[in-house]
Amino acid sequence: MKKIKKHIWLIFFTLILTGNVYAQDQKIGYYESDFVLSKIPEYSGIEQRLKVLSDGWKNEIQELRIEIENLEEDYAAKEILYTEEIKKEKIQEINTKKKQLDNFTAQKFGPDGEYFQKQKELLEPIQRQVFAAVRNVAQRNGLDFVFDRSGDIYMVYARGEWNLNEQVLLELGIEIEQ
Repeated sequence: MKKIKKHIWLIFFTLILTGNVYAQDQKIGYYESDFVLSKIPEYSGIEQRLKVLSDGWKNEIQELRIEIENLEEDYAAKEILYTEEIKKEKIQEINTKKKQLDNFTAQKFGPDGEYFQKQKELLEPIQRQVFAAVRNVAQRNGLDFVFDRSGDIYMVYARGEWNLNEQVLLELGIEIEQ
């Protein structure tokens, strides 16, 4: 049993040392997709188009909400005057409007909604360009890994020499002012 423990520890330390040596040979870079996209002229136009589109739909949603609120207020104010049949009709009308609001919201902003489809349609070509530029820069610099610092990946420290933002922009043909 003692020999087995000794062998396990020996294997463990060998793996750690081998892993450290291998990790030192890897080159890592990062870029910030938000920064890169903000420098692409077409991107701001696309963002503006999407904003106009979503603002229009948001206005329609707000109008439906106001209409529902008015129906509910009217019902509450006149409920005692209504017969059971009219109460059912009014409640049905309110529920129909609520369902209409839910359907409209899902149709426009749901996971498969028009907004996300339009966003994908407009942004995908630019994203493909950026990814291709990042891949070219990474291959040219002999990098093993490239991280996007704009998203969920959190880096506590990164040496500036590994920042690929300028190289990616140059690869895309975009000159940046110093």
